[in-house]
Amino acid sequence: MVPIKFDKIIIENIKPCIDGGRYPIKKIVGEPVKVTADIFKDGHDILAAEIKYRVKGKTCWQKVPMKHICNDEWKGQFKVTCNTRYEYTIEAYTERFLSWRDELEKKSGSIEDLKSELLEGTAIIQVSADLASEEDKTYLYDFINKVKSLKEIEEQKLLITKALSDEMKAVMLKYPDKSLNTEYSNYLDIIVDRLEARYAAWYEMFPRSAGTVEGQYGTFKDVENRLPEIHRMGFNVLYFPPIHPIGRTNRKGPNNSLISGPNDPGCPYAIGNETGGHMAIDPGLGTFEDFEHLRQKAAEYGIEIALDFAINCSPDHPYVKEHPDWFYKRPDGTIKYAENPPKKYEDVYPLNFYCEDRENLWREMRDIILFWAEKGVRIIRVDNPHTKPVAFWEWMIKEVQNQYPDVIFLSEAFTRPKMMKVLAKAGFTQSYTYFTWRNFKDEIIEYFTELTQSEMKDYFTGNLFTNTPDILPTILQEGGRPAFKFRVVMAATLSSVYGIYSGFELCENTPVPGKEEYLNSEKYDFKVWDWDRPGNIKDYIARINTIRRDNPALHYYDNLNFYESENHYILFYGKKTEDLSNIILVALNLDPYQKHESFIYVPIEELQIHPEETYQVHDVLNNERYLWKGSKNFVSLDPHVKPAHIFKIRRWRKRENDFDYFI
Repeated sequence: MVPIKFDKIIIENIKPCIDGGRYPIKKIVGEPVKVTADIFKDGHDILAAEIKYRVKGKTCWQKVPMKHICNDEWKGQFKVTCNTRYEYTIEAYTERFLSWRDELEKKSGSIEDLKSELLEGTAIIQVSADLASEEDKTYLYDFINKVKSLKEIEEQKLLITKALSDEMKAVMLKYPDKSLNTEYSNYLDIIVDRLEARYAAWYEMFPRSAGTVEGQYGTFKDVENRLPEIHRMGFNVLYFPPIHPIGRTNRKGPNNSLISGPNDPGCPYAIGNETGGHMAIDPGLGTFEDFEHLRQKAAEYGIEIALDFAINCSPDHPYVKEHPDWFYKRPDGTIKYAENPPKKYEDVYPLNFYCEDRENLWREMRDIILFWAEKGVRIIRVDNPHTKPVAFWEWMIKEVQNQYPDVIFLSEAFTRPKMMKVLAKAGFTQSYTYFTWRNFKDEIIEYFTELTQSEMKDYFTGNLFTNTPDILPTILQEGGRPAFKFRVVMAATLSSVYGIYSGFELCENTPVPGKEEYLNSEKYDFKVWDWDRPGNIKDYIARINTIRRDNPALHYYDNLNFYESENHYILFYGKKTEDLSNIILVALNLDPYQKHESFIYVPIEELQIHPEETYQVHDVLNNERYLWKGSKNFVSLDPHVKPAHIFKIRRWRKRENDFDYFI
């Protein structure tokens, strides 16, 4: 007869848990993993539960107890300390001693002879005694032996008192009897990333636009000359679009024209020519030695280099000759170029991830990332990942991070919401978002509440880019300098990780008429910039990044809360540390044209500020100070003068015979 197997205890509704454990959650080194679950069983037994966790691949578990809250809900937490993958589960068991102790305590006041109950308890204590240290074993066996030799009622009372003592409880809880236990059957995975996965400021630029001579390549050495300025503005990630050799066949000319001249450099996303492909550098930029020198020089400024992984091949890419079966074929046998109707990319051949030789193709794509990781590049921005199989990304990211757990992957997927989400679930560290097209108060609140307060926060970290080489948003085209200023405040404070594409600091906003695209885009041409041209907001950006650096509340992603303002154009929100030692509130005008005023409501109860308490709000962006009292207060924001406040809350605290700010 086949034995009936069953779980003695129900463990369900575990959080965080993505799609029943199908995908990992994400954390940062040093962060706590806060776990809740519903744990219960039939009857009235007292239960105990603990979280078991370990580095994935290890054999020994670490354990932390869980605490019963109410209505069968339990909670506990543990800290992840290594940049690697972890797994965790929950084990619950009937606490036989506490259950027996509880019953004994209830009976002791009404039943005189409890010898049978005491004998029942010795069987439970015996199990723990066999697990105990010598000192505790002696203590427990002394109790067991006295119960077994028990004769007088008075002796029984003394033994009941001992059984119910705190000392007995403390000893027994050290050696629990877990014979009536249940372990949650799924081991839940955690990807633990380094800090830069959650807190960073990205600056994107084309290296060939770092030069000073019209019509000529800027080089890695020219980029080195830009490092002091990028550092001064406060950016710690310098991201390059593809730096590989560019195809010659069907090379695009200025403004994406189909005809190019002999000196036109082409689009960097059409990768590959006779000098190499994805594991080569465009000779116009420099050599591998030049790249390494730049990488080390950037590191001296606290800047890390990020590279683009664009899975595109020009018709001249070595893969076309070596692996023609990796591409899509037309009925006539020719290779099909890329299209995203109505856009056509005649200079690019997309790879077919479902081809018959897909395993070798997948491994080759992995090896590209490993190649650059070996060169010291540990941040990868991936171009259009939503046009490749999710299964590939899940496999590839895990393969890379098994060797280089510090590699960060940014998903550039402006696509359907569910595809964006599943790419993050599959392993992408950070993700592009719809921030670029969220301009009005209600939609901003709705979207960022979903990003930072729903289940998404456990797997999706939104990297807010104000603009990209492909996207010049309408708000920047039409709103001018005020729009640039309040949009960068939003990007830098709504999320703990954000980025700008170069030219933003110059308020560059000349579009292709009728499109969200840059006129004379440097995707197709060399460009020489006047980095000090009038109207720039470099100092403003530097101030914002300094504020981010100096305020720990802005280093976190999921601590965002929106608060009430009476004006539909005034957005009011804040971030704070758990201990309230750092509180930041942001009020900004979403209208780049008109001045707006509003009463805003500071969440004084949430911030533990008494209604009659006077507190200071220091606008660290504009260096202004105000004394406020109570929740309701007033702001006035003129986009042409001061589009935003970034308030740091400071409370008065008495010190000896004077007053000082509590920071």
